[in-house]
Amino acid sequence: MQQRVYLVIMDETDEARLALRFAARRAVRTGGAVHILALVPRQEFVAFGGVQATIEEEARDRAEVLATTAAGSLATESGLMPTIVVREGDGAHVVREYLIEHPEISALVLGAAHDGGPGPLITHFAAQAGVLPCVLMIVPGGIDDEGIDAVS
Repeated sequence: MQQRVYLVIMDETDEARLALRFAARRAVRTGGAVHILALVPRQEFVAFGGVQATIEEEARDRAEVLATTAAGSLATESGLMPTIVVREGDGAHVVREYLIEHPEISALVLGAAHDGGPGPLITHFAAQAGVLPCVLMIVPGGIDDEGIDAVS
């Protein structure tokens, strides 16, 4: 039987943390694995060369620290050691490329925002769900850790 691999998109939001918790719980129960993909958005402006490079490096460093911290929490709580990847670019495009490169991924796990719209990645991938190469799982932002534990 093929191992189930859950892909979580990590950022600084509570919904990303909830998605990671859900994915980790599912991976433990199914003997699966977790991939964490931290996105570094392209900078919208162009500053002088050295300043621009510093801004981009700081954004990448923040994403790496965020992913590494999340991975450490995941390892402590579940014993899983996730695959960590940091990529720069448009979120939907980067995620789609990652899914193509990693056909072993069985589920894309996204966290919906608690307030307002669900978020740009959920909006994009829900509209594309019929052609995704894996299952799309959406964790509601209004659920708490106990609720996640109960369903995963």
